[in-house]
Parts: sequence; structure tokens; C-alpha cells
Amino acid sequence: MTSPQSAVALVGPTASGKSDLAHAFALQSAGDVEILSVDAMSVYRGMDLGTAKPTPQERRDVTYHLLDLVEPSEEFTVAQFQRAAAAAKQSIEGVGHSALYVGGTGLYGRAVLDDLDIPARYPEIRLNLEARAESDLASLYEELRELDPVAASRLEATNARRVVRALEVTLGAKRPFSSYGEGLLTYGPVRVVQVGLDCDVETLNERIATRFRSWMDEGLLDEVSRLSSSPGGMGRTARQAVGYKELLRHLEDAVPLEQCVDEAIAQSRRLARRQRAWFRRDPRIEWFADRDRATARLREVLNGFNRFVRD
Repeated sequence: MTSPQSAVALVGPTASGKSDLAHAFALQSAGDVEILSVDAMSVYRGMDLGTAKPTPQERRDVTYHLLDLVEPSEEFTVAQFQRAAAAAKQSIEGVGHSALYVGGTGLYGRAVLDDLDIPARYPEIRLNLEARAESDLASLYEELRELDPVAASRLEATNARRVVRALEVTLGAKRPFSSYGEGLLTYGPVRVVQVGLDCDVETLNERIATRFRSWMDEGLLDEVSRLSSSPGGMGRTARQAVGYKELLRHLEDAVPLEQCVDEAIAQSRRLARRQRAWFRRDPRIEWFADRDRATARLREVLNGFNRFVRD
């Protein structure tokens, strides 16, 4: 299980049990398997309970990567995550260990596992475009049609966010947004085998509610309060994290706590449905409802020909 470039991925919706399975699997490897967390919110320091980060003891028992990379006040892009993941993978290869990618953030997973060509961000250009979009989105779309007709044909003229992003990249990079490829619209050859862990919706919904209420008992509200009142506060992205966003309404707008908890649970369930739909669209993922069978497949991959990353 220690061949160079040895890697496998474990994916699935939130609360499906993939984190526990991954930790147990890595623990049984006696150090040969290291975990790369593919989660958009686990990169933020201090956001621990609501992102289901491994405990300090778990992080002593198993080597984890891509956690606690930046402060919650900072923005962290997909491209930055992609670079951090590449560096982590290289360090794992350097000691001859296997990489186990684990997470439910589909875009981040695609960026890393498929090595997508991610366009950079151009904040000043974006701010200008967002201001124009508020009053004249139609002219922005026409501008995009002139500069990049392929990109324009792939999106709705009324989708301000996507129109602005396409123009931002086209103007900032001085190359068409569509030149970055079809990206998420297609699925290429398997570079890293992906094992999907899933369960029925009713069980998942119950787990989500139980887990969130246990986080509340463990001090999630105090965690959110501490982060929001810290000198840097919480940035735009961190504030949107499911669970944190709802509890911030209680702390900042005096919305009743139980109402916020109920909404956080409802939003977590919606997130799980979106994640499930995202992963189900990928025909390359091998799905398992049984934990033992999923574990056996992970082991089989890392012990067989398919363990290699195919570039």
C-alpha cells in the first residue's frame, strides 16, 4: 500500500459516514495512508465542530492534510485549494505513502481529481462588472457574446453571477473563458478511482439532525460567536457555511435560537441532496451503501493496478 502516486478517493453527501470510514481505514494502515480533506470550509481555522473536522486525537493518530489553511476572515479560491492539494500530494508521495482524498465539496474534488484548468480571479474587474450588472446585465451579456460566443451560448443571459464570472476571466486573462475547456460539463478518463458512500434519504436526514444537535451540545454556538467576534471576523465565504450562517442570524439579528437550529438542519439536508445529485452525475464513481464493501474496495484499489494516478 506504499507505491508511489498511490491514491484513491472517498466521496459522498454530508453525514454519509465517509469521514469515520476514512479515519478507520487510514488508522488500520499503520501510517501508510494519509488523508487529504476535500472540503471547502475545513480550510478555515477555528471552524471545527460545524465542519466535522477530525479531533486533535484523531489528527495525532492519522495524518491529515488541507485543514486549517487560512483564517475565516480570508477568501480561499478553488485554484488556491488545487495548488495546496498538489503540494500535499507531493509530500505524501515523498514518503512513499498512499493518498486518500475524502470530502463532499464536489467542485473542489473535480478540480483536484481531474486536474481542471482553473481560471484566476480578477477582483477589480469583477467589482466593476458586478456594479454594471445591477443596472444593465443585458449589455454585459452582449459584450460576452462578442468576446466569447461559446461561453455565452453555455449560460443563461439572466444569470448575473455566471455572466460576470465569464467576462471577468475573459477580460482579466485576455483569453476566452471557454478556452479553459468544458470543465464540469464533461467527465474525462479516470485519473483517481472514486468510491462513493451513500445511504437512504431517511437515514441521512436523521443523521444530519442528530449530528447538528450534538454539535450544539458540544459548543457550536460558542464557536460561531468566538469566530464572529474575533478581530478579523468571518469573511464572505466563511459566513456562508451551512450551520454557521444560520447561527449568525441568532447572534447578530436575535432570531430565536431554536428557529436557527431548525433552519440549519433543513439547509444541511438540502446540501446533502445537492451533493448527492452532483456526485450521481459522475458516471465514474463506484457506489456502495455498505461500509464494509466500500472499505474493501478502497483496499483493493490501493493494492492493485488502479492505485496509480493516471495523467
